Amino acid sequence: MKRNLFCPFLCASLIAGAWIPRACAADQPQWGEAWSRNMVSKERGLPESFDPRTGRNIKWAVKLGTQSHSTPIIAGGRIYIGTNNDEPRDPKHQGDRGVFMCLEEKTGRLLWQLVVPKRDEDAFMDWPKMGMSSTATVEGERVYLVDNRGAVLCLDAKGMADGNNGPFLDEAAYMTPPSTNGTSRQQIGAETRPETLHPPADGKLLQPGPLDADILWKFDMVAETGVWPHDAAHSSILIHGDKLYLNTASGVDNTHKRVRAPDAPSLVVLDKKTGRLLARDDEHIAPNVFHNSWAGPSLGRVNGRELVFFCGGNGVVYAFEPLRANPPPGEVFKLKRVFQFDFDPAAPKTDVHKFSTNRRESPSNLYGMPVFHRNRLYVAGGGDIWWGKNEAWLKCIDAARTGDITTNGLVWSYPLQKHVLGTPAVQDDLVFIADCGRTFHCVDAKTGRPNWTHEIKGEVWASPYIADGKVYLGTRSGNFYIFAASKEKKVLAELELGNPISATTTAANGVLYVATMTDLFAVKSDGQ
Repeated sequence: MKRNLFCPFLCASLIAGAWIPRACAADQPQWGEAWSRNMVSKERGLPESFDPRTGRNIKWAVKLGTQSHSTPIIAGGRIYIGTNNDEPRDPKHQGDRGVFMCLEEKTGRLLWQLVVPKRDEDAFMDWPKMGMSSTATVEGERVYLVDNRGAVLCLDAKGMADGNNGPFLDEAAYMTPPSTNGTSRQQIGAETRPETLHPPADGKLLQPGPLDADILWKFDMVAETGVWPHDAAHSSILIHGDKLYLNTASGVDNTHKRVRAPDAPSLVVLDKKTGRLLARDDEHIAPNVFHNSWAGPSLGRVNGRELVFFCGGNGVVYAFEPLRANPPPGEVFKLKRVFQFDFDPAAPKTDVHKFSTNRRESPSNLYGMPVFHRNRLYVAGGGDIWWGKNEAWLKCIDAARTGDITTNGLVWSYPLQKHVLGTPAVQDDLVFIADCGRTFHCVDAKTGRPNWTHEIKGEVWASPYIADGKVYLGTRSGNFYIFAASKEKKVLAELELGNPISATTTAANGVLYVATMTDLFAVKSDGQ
């Protein structure tokens, strides 16, 4: 198959002498629908099948790295996706790095990339070859992202094409691997860790070029809030007004039996214009995080009242009041809790880390996001896939309740086959979810009764994606499924893509985007 990577960049508008990304009506600028996090699209005319080997319905394909866990985001004629540096595109960037790519939507041509050195104080903070796993959120000309070092970045959608814009101007130091000698360190209790990146011993910095990202501002969550990301700093940022809401990915250390940062926040709020820390949760979640905190927040309007929903790494679902005002300079507000729902009330609540590797009993963890739909929350979770019990559930929660709603807020509970990492997708009265028990489920959204299940090949880390009357799903065995989004089971296609799939499928402007660990495919009916 021919890879078309070098066509001119066309999807932009020339305004007042500057190239400005065009806001396309059918873009996918963030994970799921605005606020709700529901992976449902209004796209139409998407194919029921495709074949990368023959090129059938393939518009273009590009190589990524060797590990790509990030869901592709499409906005303003550009595609944003994270990967690693095992397929270097710039000779000055060599070795293991986190990479975030900006591609031309029409052709897949690389426009620019963010390349960030790995953390080195603990391999479990930034796992080797993991790359950059977070999903971007785009608003206008600004791209918001959590990088592999646990920093929240605001990037210029145009990269360095219009120069190095500030206030952040230290891209050279940030992209240069640090020295192992003379590194300043920050004291965290009895532990120490590097606070920032530092110049190499020879003092030579990599210089930004036309293929490099332009960082507008940076907020280092590790240095500024004391969080300790585990495995990867994975997040999907929620924009509400002039504020950013995001999880911190803080978790256990390399022993998997201790939380290195027990006072760290799990949910923070930043000013989207400056990156200033405005608020954090006050729920003391960190000590009971069983593994890590990868679930991003969502937001909904419940009987006219806006609420921020968050799934903690301690197995508890929370609702908070959105931040209405900014704190005075130097202060950080605490978010006001509206309700809490213990997803697994029968699970151990003390000394939780002694249950690591216990497949019969353990606390639960929540990796997927809470999906808001018609005053209800749909959440999938259960025993941790790597360290916990096998039990998992899909649960429906009444989002109109307040206080401790563990008992009176449960609408229904549906048992899954085994561990679950994904976020449910809800359309009309149907909920779709897949688990690591190699089963795909279609459940009645009102009652929690199963409509149908289907045995699939491979564990599932991705989430189902609904578009054009179809449900798209990839598995870790490299199999890709297309189902009819209906109450009756109908398998439209089962494809073999040859490489594991972690990322959720997305669609924009008549094109479906399917990312395996190594390749990104733009899939279009009658594509060549």
